[in-house]
Amino acid sequence: MSTELRNFLELSYEELEELNLAAKEQRRKRVPADVIQEERLKYLTDQKGIKAVTVLFSDLEGRLHTLDYDKKFLVKSFDNLTFDGSSIRGFTAQRESDLRLGIDWSSFYYAPADIFGSGKALVFGEVIDKNGASYSGDLRGVLKNFAQTLFDEQGYTLNAANEIEGFLFAGTDAEKKFHETGKFEYVNTGGYYHSLPGDPLRTFIDTTAEVQRALGFENEKDHPEVAPSQFEINYSYGDVLTAADQIQLYKLICRQVATKMGMTASFLPKPVVGVNGSGMHTNLSISKNGKNLFWDPKGEEKLSSFGWKFVDRILSHGNDICLLLNPSVNSYRRLDPHFEAPNQIKASAVDRGSMVRIPIGNEKSSRVEVRSVAPDANPYLVLYSIFKSGLHGELAKIKNIRQAERYLPDNIYTALENFRGASWTSTLLGEDVKARYADLKQASADRCPRLLGTFVKPSEVQFHHEVYNQFLWNQF
Repeated sequence: MSTELRNFLELSYEELEELNLAAKEQRRKRVPADVIQEERLKYLTDQKGIKAVTVLFSDLEGRLHTLDYDKKFLVKSFDNLTFDGSSIRGFTAQRESDLRLGIDWSSFYYAPADIFGSGKALVFGEVIDKNGASYSGDLRGVLKNFAQTLFDEQGYTLNAANEIEGFLFAGTDAEKKFHETGKFEYVNTGGYYHSLPGDPLRTFIDTTAEVQRALGFENEKDHPEVAPSQFEINYSYGDVLTAADQIQLYKLICRQVATKMGMTASFLPKPVVGVNGSGMHTNLSISKNGKNLFWDPKGEEKLSSFGWKFVDRILSHGNDICLLLNPSVNSYRRLDPHFEAPNQIKASAVDRGSMVRIPIGNEKSSRVEVRSVAPDANPYLVLYSIFKSGLHGELAKIKNIRQAERYLPDNIYTALENFRGASWTSTLLGEDVKARYADLKQASADRCPRLLGTFVKPSEVQFHHEVYNQFLWNQF
């Protein structure tokens, strides 16, 4: 169909980056929500080239959902949006299906037309229960409220940066077709840092990085990873909610770019046995009045006593929250010590097999890195559970937890048992959400072989929460 008579907004990547960085600065400065709302509504009203707004939210497992609202309708009805929560896995039951969708105007993104469609903007939504409160199953809302409370009561700003690895495979829908093909096909076998200019992997990385920059990610570096066809595209740290949103956008961008190239971007933690898996190393720090509370030039590894207590509480609850950081059957293949697996419940400045690493840092960059996180985990749940465990968790009654010979589970059934049996996970999520999450993970596990074995089984992929659709699941 001809588009000659259409006049929808298409901004250059340079213009987009400028607009999105300005929006990001408003979040950093904590500009009041009503001020930002008024500004965004005025933009949408005045900008005739915008036709629709894509509202994004995530379910309990972290699967991203999108709804497109006509711009004129949204401007008039943004405070009265409803949707059927019973259609979202892990949300309400059919008998209590109605939920509201609020708009978090501070998380507004000006979108590249070639990736998201012309005349569109993006904004993250907030799921609201029938009583007007944040919905307990919407972990984005839980994380946002948790971070805001810490800032209001203690002046803490929670910061995070995530290093998200993935694979680029030949063909579209490679994961959905895995039960038919039984294999993933590499597009590059160069390995760590090695990809020739113009080859498929390098083109994919370059294109994805350009889109990220346009969305205000503030990129730092990108490169092929150790395994064949594996990639990592790094960007700057941000406040905890922005960091979690950017993880969802990162994966969405990667998948969209790959699809446009006739390929598949996969965030399965271990799609191919025999090569390194993909992780989502999660770097964390806490600041107050602009001061990094993890920094102490005289501390052990230059980490403050506040920082070490944060680390020790995470280690104490390592087995309790393992299912939240490694939520799929496939993710336990990655916790394999033969491939630099971060499966040891200890902290180290040098040992990459440790669950927590203390990177070299300075007053600005001092942080702790939780290495055991899988890229298919719900980012809101990950950051919430790690920060809350580090700040409010208990200390293990072990003489030196950093040297204890303990390991994370090597299978999802053990992780499920630890999760269900831990009182801490009830404190984190509440009994209702905890039970829903465990039931979802149990259902996936029970559709897969109990023993992982030496090759990836079709059911691991077919019933993976990020690959899920009704067509595939109905083949069980």
